[in-house]
Amino acid sequence: MTITQILEAVQTSGLATGIKNSLLLFPLLEAAHVIALGLVFGTIMIVDLRLLGIASTNRPYSRVSADMLKWTWAAFALAVLTGSLMFTTNARVYFDNTFFRFKFALMALAGLNMLVFQLTAARRSADWDDSRAAPPLGKAAAVASLVLWVLVIGMGRAVGFTTTGAAAKETAPPSSIDFDDFLNSGPSSRPAAPPAAPGG
Repeated sequence: MTITQILEAVQTSGLATGIKNSLLLFPLLEAAHVIALGLVFGTIMIVDLRLLGIASTNRPYSRVSADMLKWTWAAFALAVLTGSLMFTTNARVYFDNTFFRFKFALMALAGLNMLVFQLTAARRSADWDDSRAAPPLGKAAAVASLVLWVLVIGMGRAVGFTTTGAAAKETAPPSSIDFDDFLNSGPSSRPAAPPAAPGG
């Protein structure tokens, strides 16, 4: 089974069809997705600003991280769920979209950045937990995190702007209207030829 066939099966599934045919489901999913991404970025930003010594400097890093990251993961789970449901409605269009692919590449880099931070500076956080800012490696991870997540959000908006037209074009039925017939109100509206005279 090819990737195209899999994508076709996904977007013609009962779940995808139900979302597409509903007046409320897709807008609600999109709104929840945007709110979830806002929470993901907002909570990550608070932790990153603490690492940079810009915000919450009167609180230990470990406390700020513990308070915020539980909300980050909950919001991320909601973003994944809502994003996956929206993806099913036009799987082929989304999969072929360059911005969509860049978005996931940037999210992978953000995850890698977090992993590197956890394996390096975060392991020695007891040494700088109460300090105003993290050591240079922690600050670098914070800056990278902020930049990557801003780009993720930008790519997400670009996906919305570039897939709407493509999705409409893909689903629009082919036109079978003859323009001349339309101007003349169709062939059936033309007067019929007069009947031949008897015996003619």
